[in-house]
Amino acid sequence: MEKLKIFGLFLLGIFLINYFDPAQYLTLENLKSNREELEAFYQKNTLAMIGGYVAAYIMIGLFLLPGATFLSFAAGIIFGPGVGIVVVVIGSTLGATLAFLVSRYLLRDWVEGKFANQVSGVNGNLCEKPINSVLFFRLVPLFPFFAVNIGFALSQVPLKYFFFGTLFGKLPATYIYTHAGNNLAKINVLSDVMSMQVLGSLSLLGLLAIIPILYKKIKASQES
Repeated sequence: MEKLKIFGLFLLGIFLINYFDPAQYLTLENLKSNREELEAFYQKNTLAMIGGYVAAYIMIGLFLLPGATFLSFAAGIIFGPGVGIVVVVIGSTLGATLAFLVSRYLLRDWVEGKFANQVSGVNGNLCEKPINSVLFFRLVPLFPFFAVNIGFALSQVPLKYFFFGTLFGKLPATYIYTHAGNNLAKINVLSDVMSMQVLGSLSLLGLLAIIPILYKKIKASQES
């Protein structure tokens, strides 16, 4: 009953925050028109700006909010590509980890009780090489960030593998978005940043991450 109450409050929080649609203010037009003010504020309030950015990412991960891609892009402009990568990766990893912990606490026991047979097979595959599994789902740009958080929370993958897999799996895409700020004037929509070649490269990195898993399965099938 206690978990049910917490889950209800959590859903209410998600609804209320999304109802006010904070993402409506996260537009390239606003970023371009306020670029100088944001950079000046960062120079005068460096720690506060970094702390606020990390807090925003934690909120995004915890309450399933949109805007993560925009903030990654803006971070490269406000902080510069180097600091921007660090801020985004730390913030997004902490947000994902909190979402993971909350989902695991509230939902995993119920899912395992209802779908024990189905879950056991999935757990076997994910836990065989957990760091590779997390890297695959983080690198391949086909899986929604929040869905990966919840999916792994419902598995038996240990927290440390999820944390470090997310930390390193976020780096390539974060690097691309934070460095794209140098071409802000030429970018009209964020989809311009992720070309098909870039998406293909990220997918290839994800496939490389699961080669050890595939190799182990092939080897085991040959020996049996």
